[in-house]
Amino acid sequence: MSIADNLKQYKNEVESGNVKLIAVSKTQSTEAILEAYNAGQLIFGENHVQEMVDKQAQLPADIEWHLIGHLQSNKVKYIAPFVKVIHGVDSIKLLQEINKQAAKNKRIIDCLLQIYIADEDTKFGLGFDEVIELLRSEEYQELKNIRIVGLMGIATNTKNEKQIAIEFRELKVLFDGIKTSFFSEDDFFKEISTGMSADYKIAIEEGSTMVRIGSSIFGKRIIKHFKNLSEN
Repeated sequence: MSIADNLKQYKNEVESGNVKLIAVSKTQSTEAILEAYNAGQLIFGENHVQEMVDKQAQLPADIEWHLIGHLQSNKVKYIAPFVKVIHGVDSIKLLQEINKQAAKNKRIIDCLLQIYIADEDTKFGLGFDEVIELLRSEEYQELKNIRIVGLMGIATNTKNEKQIAIEFRELKVLFDGIKTSFFSEDDFFKEISTGMSADYKIAIEEGSTMVRIGSSIFGKRIIKHFKNLSEN
């Protein structure tokens, strides 16, 4: 099946439930992304800053770029002029840098706080207590050029669907509590970014509003090396 056919299948399934489909385009060519774009996909997710910057310069201006990978503070400045949503924010330090670079570009950048929900040491994220502490902090209250629009979580890499469902459910419970306590009057706090190709159906059942699907749409990834921005 073509990229357009694969995309149509997922869009029909995912978006019928008012869930946003993020096409994960990391390591894919600009030609492949353009094929998806021409088939009606506007939201693309990239894991690496260098790759996102390179592609953004070559592709249509109305594409909505989401940074879904782990972000280093010293790389924020490269995506601040155009990034729509930064998913993996896991510290006040990173939020402060995003706020700083957003202000320089006269923008407000939407962010998702990444929560640690998996039973794996390799995953990043704030603990449940840590996210409450962050939102209560004076440092956070001073930030005027970022907007927290929801939470992100990555489940344990396991075939145990019950465990995955429990992890997503716990994130939804946390989201509801934070919504009530900190964002009760803010309509923009509405996103839960959970679910990838292997577990997106479970994620949607447990309240996800954004799912991230890549190789199931584009096929096998193409390995390509992008210039390291730190060399500039």
